[in-house]
Amino acid sequence: MKIAVTSQNFRTVTAHAGRARRFLIFDIACPCSPREVDRLDLPADMAFHDFRGSAHPLDGVDALITGSAGEGLQARLLQRGIELVVSGEPDPRQAVADYIRGFTRPPATRGHTHHGERSA
Repeated sequence: MKIAVTSQNFRTVTAHAGRARRFLIFDIACPCSPREVDRLDLPADMAFHDFRGSAHPLDGVDALITGSAGEGLQARLLQRGIELVVSGEPDPRQAVADYIRGFTRPPATRGHTHHGERSA
């Protein structure tokens, strides 16, 4: 089983999954020890927000962990058989471990606005 994590800097879980072009790929064949197996650095036209092709480099992953994503992306990923997981955990390996355990840290929303929404 493979899990992708949005990580624009290849160090932390980053937000805006639809615009993300950099991903860490983890293999969770051994759930007690998720292992990073690949890093993707995609061209701009491969970000899901703009992607309109049939085959995508993330096809075949089971889940995508990110800091934020919209409902439209969630629907597009489900069509590809990819579960979308929004997490507030900044460490990619820990976010994957949390996912395996069935726990996801909720993202912080205070002071963050997204697409014209107001923060509380």
